[in-house]
Amino acid sequence: MNRKVSKAIFPVAGMGTRFLPATKSVPKEIMTLVDRPLIQYAIDEARAAGIEDFIFVTSRGKSALEDYFDLAPDLEASLEASGKTELLEILRNTNMDSGTIAYLRQHKALGLGHAVSCARKLIGDEPFAVILPDDVIAGEKPCLQQMVEAYQETGGAMVATMEVSPAQTSSYGVLDVADQSPRIVTARGMVEKPAAGTAPSNLAVIGRYILTPQVLANFDNIGRGAGGEIQLTDAIAEEIQSGRDVFGYRFEGERYDCGSKAGFLQATVAFALARDDLRDELDAFLTDLHVAKQAAQ
Repeated sequence: MNRKVSKAIFPVAGMGTRFLPATKSVPKEIMTLVDRPLIQYAIDEARAAGIEDFIFVTSRGKSALEDYFDLAPDLEASLEASGKTELLEILRNTNMDSGTIAYLRQHKALGLGHAVSCARKLIGDEPFAVILPDDVIAGEKPCLQQMVEAYQETGGAMVATMEVSPAQTSSYGVLDVADQSPRIVTARGMVEKPAAGTAPSNLAVIGRYILTPQVLANFDNIGRGAGGEIQLTDAIAEEIQSGRDVFGYRFEGERYDCGSKAGFLQATVAFALARDDLRDELDAFLTDLHVAKQAAQ
């Protein structure tokens, strides 16, 4: 039996410039998808996978993240006095117990790999997960839970993967695969943002990882990669080159790129339509909008 994955790193140091001016004062991770911030979806997914220790790699201007997970005694007292027990329960589910959450500063924007490596001392010698909150994945079983269950069988390092069009591969880390099964593929190489026409496959790495502490040690042996940044993909590729196992996991679910405006809007519509309290009204609005557009043509 492989060691339990109980720690997760959340790299949330980015400035969110694609969402300016909103992110001038509000961290992107606090922006709401329907009525929950992006970071809450990531935390809920981690909890479902058995994560017990939550490590946030932040930067200057991210104090709202810390406030969000803190207690709000005045608000809780107001809701309790008003008899709003359902809202009170929702609010309490956002609280994080003291000692389960840690915050680290990434002082320089040197890339995802650098952000993850900032947590090396807190990870120690344990396997750990990495969750990128920008990638929101809707599925009957949360993506990281699927991966943790598969990891108990495979060990090694594991990355979430999905097929993308050849035109999109230059925007992702991409796997070179040795063999495939319906869910798990064995990687024989990884490349970050390959130039057009050079990708080894169309299997893109998505923002969920289960990694060994050796991956953190690999940062000592690699320099800056694509975009002049320290890439997590390069540290994982070092595992393959050293003969250690790296797997890709084809998750079940729909992934939304909430790091882009279009992806954020698509996720908002999809998640709202999945809600019993919002579906009918929103569906009627979208139908009327489509009819009006067709009539205008």
